[in-house]
Parts: sequence; C-alpha cells; structure tokens
Amino acid sequence: MKENVVIIGGGPSGIEAARRIRNFGYTPILIEKELRLGGHLAQWDRLFPEGVYAKEVLQTLLSDMDGIKWFTDVQILTINRLKDTYVIKLTNGISVQSKAVLITTGFQLFQAEKKEEYGYGIYNHVITNADLERYFQNRKDSRIDDPKVIGFVHCVGSRDEKAGNRQCSKVCCATAVKQACEIKQLYPDATVYCFYMDLRMFGRRYEDMYLEAQQKYGIRFIRGRVSEVSENHEGRLVVKAEDTLFGRPLRLSMDLLVLMSGIVSSHQSQELAKMIKLPVGEDGFFLPQNTILEPCKSQKQGIFFAGACTGPKTIPESLSEARAAAVAINDYFNTMTE
Repeated sequence: MKENVVIIGGGPSGIEAARRIRNFGYTPILIEKELRLGGHLAQWDRLFPEGVYAKEVLQTLLSDMDGIKWFTDVQILTINRLKDTYVIKLTNGISVQSKAVLITTGFQLFQAEKKEEYGYGIYNHVITNADLERYFQNRKDSRIDDPKVIGFVHCVGSRDEKAGNRQCSKVCCATAVKQACEIKQLYPDATVYCFYMDLRMFGRRYEDMYLEAQQKYGIRFIRGRVSEVSENHEGRLVVKAEDTLFGRPLRLSMDLLVLMSGIVSSHQSQELAKMIKLPVGEDGFFLPQNTILEPCKSQKQGIFFAGACTGPKTIPESLSEARAAAVAINDYFNTMTE
C-alpha cells in the first residue's frame, strides 16, 4: 500500500512537490484553502526577469497531476499525532492520515492600509502591486484611467521597524521594476517614477532589467522614501518625498501611485505553527531544523517545509525547495523501513 503524504498549500511549491512525491511512489494529498490551485502565481501576469507569462508556468505545473489527490476551498481544523502518524481533520468533514506532512503555505502581502500616510483605501488612485498585477491580467480597474504620471513606492511594510517587519521582502525591487516597465508598455507617454531605499537586484539578469527600465522605458529612479500622500481639488494625488541623493524635498502630482506591499508570513502558517507547536522567527516565518544544511526539515519529526513559508523566495527557489523536500520525505520513509 502506498503511503500518503499530506501537502498543506496548493501554490507552485505544493504542486511541484506533489508531482515529485508521486514519482517516488507515494500518494500526495494537496490541501488548498482557496477555490483553485496555484496560489499567488494564479494571480500574476508576467514573471521577472524575462517576462514569462505566469499562466503558462502554472499550466505546465498543472498539466501532470495524475496520481495526485487534492481538496480546494478547505481549511484545517485540527492536526494530531498518534504514534508516528498525523491525523488531519478538514472543514469538509474529511480526515486524512499521513506519516509525513509538507507545509507549503507560502506568504501573504503586507496590508497596505496600515501605512495610512500612503492613502491606500483612502484615495482612489492609490493601489498595490497585487491590484496592478490583476489589472495586467484583465485590464479592468476603474482606478486606472489613462494615467500620465505614475509612481511606485518600494518597501511598503518591509524593512520597516514601525510596521513590525524588519526583513527584506527580497523580490519587491525586481517586481517594481518589472511592473514599471509593463505599465510603460501600456501607457508609453506616461512619466513613471520609482521611489526606493536601495535597489536589491540580486539575481541573474535582474541588473539588465533595471538598466532596460532606464534606457528603454525612461523610468526615473529616486532614492528616498515617500513621506506623505494627499489629494488636491482636481482629484490628483500629491506625493511628498525626499531625494536623498541630491538632498532635496520633492512634491509631485500624480495620477496613480502603486504601493509595493512586502511579503509577510501567512495567516495559515501562523495558525499551523500554533496547532503543531512549530517554532517561528520574530518575522513569523517557520524556522527549519538547519537553515543551511536542512532547510526543508522542521524541528518536529515528519514535518517538512518548502517555499516561502520559511521566508521570501522567488518562484525558481520555491520550486527547487519543493524538489528537495520530496527527496527529504522519500529519505524519511526509507529510514523508517530500515
């Protein structure tokens, strides 16, 4: 009889891990709280740095699901361990059992409305990176109406002591540059600004993307934080910032402001941490057994991690961790039978 492996989270990490675990001869059971599989990937338009369409990546992942079971639109009520087996009760009335559980609960975006000075939820033409990504997908958002001047604010809720998040979200700089280029493609006559603390373009071809943003699309990068956003009598946004390179204050009128909401630990991860008594860091992300040697193993026997539940990651990194987790789970079962 094939062993079950329960995977909590049906994003790219969960899907890829399920495929690999199945190839090892086990029965993966995916548990996803949303109505469909795909996680954040299902809500994105294009991926940096090459501009590959997210839907194509997701379609490839979902094209080979034979032998994989999954439940969507379900939550976990309880997880209990009986001897060497975890019993997981779901909101649909079903209980599943497994000796190995893989957590791939990913991340959520910082709630931009918490930064009141930026005006999200107050002014109509202030949106988030997630809002803009949906607009790229379907071209439907009443707040985006042929904008002539557009601003991007980096590090909203990241590297911010006041917001309670000291960590860098890792992918926000690259996402902002990608989105700035995309919006310039849609509105070539628009003037686009990026307000940043410092650009962390760490990956291969990321620097090329940044140079292209300046040279091909004319994106204007301003080093400095936005301090205040308001609205004038014409309904345009008034953005106050400081250009720290030139040491001067700025006051700009804009038609659209995009807040790059940072990556934070998901509510589902926090609930699971309490349920299973798994340790988390001060940033709320799970703590692996060893961040260098065993990043996919938790500090509890039979519990494994993959993807952004242990911190911000790119899609390739998350997929690589999913494959590594599948190997670790296979090794775990082999050890049990020795």
